Amino acid sequence: MTEESTVPQQGGGGQPKGLLQQMEELMAALNADLSALDADLQSAGRTAEESEA
Repeated sequence: MTEESTVPQQGGGGQPKGLLQQMEELMAALNADLSALDADLQSAGRTAEESEA
């Protein structure tokens, strides 16, 4: 029985790889968005400090 349950996983080997690639692309997009947000927040912080001085 355990052999039968492993066969579909091996047969569907392309699907997890596709999901992994999708996850990597989503993580890369999220990382880029967070980097842009960080840059915006840092520049806003600098602007606020300059206006207070």
